[in-house]
Amino acid sequence: MASYKKILLCYDGSREGRKALRCGADLALDLQAETHLLSVVDMRSTIAQSAGLLTDVACGRFEETAREILQEGVDWLTERGVRAQGHFAFGHPIDEIANLATELHVDLVVVGHRCRTGLSRWWMGAGNTPLLDRVSCSILVACSSAAEEKQQAAAAAAAQA
Repeated sequence: MASYKKILLCYDGSREGRKALRCGADLALDLQAETHLLSVVDMRSTIAQSAGLLTDVACGRFEETAREILQEGVDWLTERGVRAQGHFAFGHPIDEIANLATELHVDLVVVGHRCRTGLSRWWMGAGNTPLLDRVSCSILVACSSAAEEKQQAAAAAAAQA
């Protein structure tokens, strides 16, 4: 197995992002790797979805939310004994992940992925291909199975009860 000394975890607060965070934290602890956590605000898709009508206040709120998500991830890692440096970026996630991975000279990038059905996969295309082509390090894609998702939902419901 390759020795990973510097790991970049990508976290957006989603279920898939939390899976990547868990997998990355386990690896970082096992390998005692230097750990970085990235949160990206993709303003291009946000602006496109709003037909360009976002106000400065709304843009500021997106940034605030993304910074909160980043801090949530850093805090979660810290609670588990992983010291991670947080990074925040505006831009397209693939671009920002590739840029930071190159800048930091990481050995491994950890991303989450939502497993899709055959029709959805065909319709949406292979979204991770550009990242594979843009980094010169290994990539770990953390996928949640349907069983894991059901188990997590049941645990969350039990915790609220």
